[in-house]
Amino acid sequence: MDTLLKLKKVNLKYQTDKDTIKVLNDIDLITKKKDTISIVGESGSGKTSLIMLIGGLEKATSGKIYFQDQELTSLSEDEVSEIRRKHIGIVFQSFYLIPNYTAVENVALTLELNKLKNPEKQAKELLERFGLKNRFNNLPSQLSGGEQQRVAIARAIAMKPELILADEPTGNLDTENSIMISNILFEYVKDEGSSLIMVTHDPKLADKAKRKIKIKDGKIK
Repeated sequence: MDTLLKLKKVNLKYQTDKDTIKVLNDIDLITKKKDTISIVGESGSGKTSLIMLIGGLEKATSGKIYFQDQELTSLSEDEVSEIRRKHIGIVFQSFYLIPNYTAVENVALTLELNKLKNPEKQAKELLERFGLKNRFNNLPSQLSGGEQQRVAIARAIAMKPELILADEPTGNLDTENSIMISNILFEYVKDEGSSLIMVTHDPKLADKAKRKIKIKDGKIK
C-alpha cells in the first residue's frame, strides 16, 4: 500500500463567546507516496489550517488523520511531535530561523535534536547543495530573503522526511527567488521520493504539482 496520508471527515471549529466558527468541514484527502499536491483558494478559506492539522500543529475537532497507518488524532501531543520531528518537514512563509545561530547551526540543530552523527557536516552538505557554501557562518540578518528560505528548507528536509508541508513558501520572495525556491522543492522531492503538500497563491507554482486541490469555505471543491 503506497498511501502516505489519509484524512477522513476532518473538521476544525473554533468556539467564541457568541458563535462557532467552522474552519474546515468534512475534509477527505488521500496522499500517496511521491505525490506533489498544491492547495489553492482565497485567503481565509482554510488552506493554512489544513497544513497545520496535517503537521500536527493543530488538533482536529473531529475526524481522523492517518500518517503511515498511524492515527495521529488518537496520539498524545508528544507522540505526534516525535512523528513530525522524524518524518514531516515544514516550510513556512516566514523563515523562523534562530537569529543568533549561523546558517549551519540552524540546520544542524534539527540533526542534533534527533541525535544524528556529524550534524555540522550534514548541515554543510545540504546548504552547499542549495548554493549556500559561502554563507555557512552568516547569521539570518546577513542573508537575503531567498537565502533565508533556502536555509529554512534545508532545516526542514535535514531528516529526509517522507512528507514536506509548505505554507506559501515563496510568499515573501521576489520572482527570481520564488522560481529558485520552487525548483529546489520540486527537485528535492523528485530526487528523494518524498511527498509535497503546498499551499500557494501563485498559479504557476500550483500548476507544477501533480494534483491541485481547491478549498472554498472550508471544503475541498
